[in-house]
Amino acid sequence: MTRLNGKTAVITGGATGIGLASAKRFIEEGAFVFIFGRRQDALDAAVAELGPNARAVAGSVANESDLDRLYTEVKAERGTLDIVFANAGAGSQLKLGEITAAHIDETFDTNVKGTIFTVQKALPLMGPGGSIILTGSSAGTTGSPAFSAYGASKAAVRNLARTWAEDLKGSGIRVNVLTPGPTATELARSALGDEGVRAFGLMNPLQRMGDPAELGAAAAFLASSDSSFMTGSEIAVDGGLAQV
Repeated sequence: MTRLNGKTAVITGGATGIGLASAKRFIEEGAFVFIFGRRQDALDAAVAELGPNARAVAGSVANESDLDRLYTEVKAERGTLDIVFANAGAGSQLKLGEITAAHIDETFDTNVKGTIFTVQKALPLMGPGGSIILTGSSAGTTGSPAFSAYGASKAAVRNLARTWAEDLKGSGIRVNVLTPGPTATELARSALGDEGVRAFGLMNPLQRMGDPAELGAAAAFLASSDSSFMTGSEIAVDGGLAQV
């Protein structure tokens, strides 16, 4: 398929997991992709895997100057930008009674502030037909023990899409949310261990973990004109976890 032929995309958190799987799918469908992340070694490995239609920029979405540098590189090489996938996220568990200010700052700086400035700083490069995709989470809808800050941050992301759909009226730019549930990423395995991953996978009606490639396919749909009459919407790719 060539639904994204000639398009330029930015994917934050693009070196591993859902971001990397989405980068692969975007490139397969004809896009040129900039991946953005904090770890240079992971970025280098990802670009080696993705091939000549990928570039890597190191930085943090919580750092505005890093984002400025990202978009300076996009403009210098490609001139314009068609797709922004604000995928970078952070989250860790702390129960009510144990939550600290540092924990909240770390979570919201990445998931909320980082998402806001990833999108806001991209807008001068975007035009009609542009697609913005935000990564949500089933935790933004359901209650998950010890995930107060993370769940609240992802609920905020869902609202950002609704608000920005209004703010972007007349621009021709769409904004939607891709909401994963249990997904077999490196992060999930390191956080939960093999037994935890298996148990988590059994909690949804499909009784398995999602493959990052399945999220990448949904991201490609949102990035393409196949979703041209969608904005302010949410696609849940969660095995039904938060749906039933």
